[in-house]
Amino acid sequence: MKKHHFILACSVIFTLLFYNESVGVNLAIFGLILTGMICYFFQERFNSRLHLVLVITSVLSCFAFAWYGDFVSFLALSMSILFLQFKTHEVKLKILQIFPIVFINGFTSLGRILMFSQWLPKREIKNDLTKKLIAYVVIPAIFITLFFVVYAFGSEHFSSLFTDYTLDLNVLEVFLIALLGFYISFSFWNYWVPEICYDKNSMLDNDFSNETRMEHQQTFSFLDLDFERKSGEITLVLLNCMILIFIVTYNYEQFFEEQVVVSLSAATHERVNAVIFSIIMAVGVMLFFFKNGFNFDKKASTLKLLSKIWIALNGVLIISAIIKNVEYVAAFGLTYKRLGVFAFLLLAIVGLLITFWKIYKQKTNAYLFNKMIWYFYGMILISSFINWGNIITNYNISVNKGVEPIFLSGLNFNDENRRDYFLLKKLDGQYIELTRENAISNRQSESFLSKALYYEFISKK
Repeated sequence: MKKHHFILACSVIFTLLFYNESVGVNLAIFGLILTGMICYFFQERFNSRLHLVLVITSVLSCFAFAWYGDFVSFLALSMSILFLQFKTHEVKLKILQIFPIVFINGFTSLGRILMFSQWLPKREIKNDLTKKLIAYVVIPAIFITLFFVVYAFGSEHFSSLFTDYTLDLNVLEVFLIALLGFYISFSFWNYWVPEICYDKNSMLDNDFSNETRMEHQQTFSFLDLDFERKSGEITLVLLNCMILIFIVTYNYEQFFEEQVVVSLSAATHERVNAVIFSIIMAVGVMLFFFKNGFNFDKKASTLKLLSKIWIALNGVLIISAIIKNVEYVAAFGLTYKRLGVFAFLLLAIVGLLITFWKIYKQKTNAYLFNKMIWYFYGMILISSFINWGNIITNYNISVNKGVEPIFLSGLNFNDENRRDYFLLKKLDGQYIELTRENAISNRQSESFLSKALYYEFISKK
């Protein structure tokens, strides 16, 4: 199949799946079709284990979206299929480049659609049957349609001869859905990669080139390497002293200083925010000092040691923040935001470990980002499979924290446990619950393609 075959076929499939439907199972089916087409028509390009992994994650993320239909599963589905398409067709490009390419194609596809020579084949029609079809059917049909529109405006009786019939079809909606499907299919199968992406791809390599290994470029023209190295050592000594003091005061306030429970929320937010900014700046410091020459400078052993101490101390700070967040959860219960803090701190630990490995193995700065994008994707993927709303509900009910009716009714996919708890506490039938139950009833009454399958396994109340 050629590109235009993929584009037109997927446009038709998209229109059939989404006409008169909202987003639900249909998007999961469309994702599975895209995955299947990539696997079938481009299987000869599957030359690594990564392709198999991406196929599996694409299928699983489609099922996750069919079940939950929420934003996280949508993000997992989108990333999985885009990653699979990208790694199948652009083997040499680093995965980081997919984000600017998707962004650029979001705009350029609007104009590139009109460049027919780029995606439609140039072909002379030699088949007599095709020529007859075009000459005897297509061309007359176009003119008849145009003149019918003109005559219909001039005579109501003429118009009624053809319009006194009701066709259960919203032509405008079909047109708009088909247009959207064509745009998505065109952008997916006929995306454009700017030449600069190929030219600058080497800048995203994990390892330094031989030339970079040999030359030690100074960061500032007015500072010699010796001064720059000494500046880095002084900076890291001061930073290590500062973070050590911060860790002591941070943990003293956390474990030894008495706090009013009411102020615990504000204190936790302030300290976690401080840790987040500290980790981001800590990684930035490492990327600044070890962007090129100092990775191979034999005189930079002290600088490397101080950097490893700096990374270790930031690790201690993260652990302190995790303990603080645990204390916060123990006092107020779980929420999506508190789970998000755990997820970020976990990624921060991974980031510090990769930064340590980058310095130890003398890798480029791009190595950190190339690795972290896969860990971020893995976090999104795992999150899309887990019913966090139900976990929050079960935990909060078990510890009797965060069990306000409004809060529990605002959580997703916890309906069975929420109903049992409301029935136990005689909260059944309150306005906030009726709102939630009406939402469930509406989801259950939708057509199959618009459903989130989770609601099909919730009993009607």
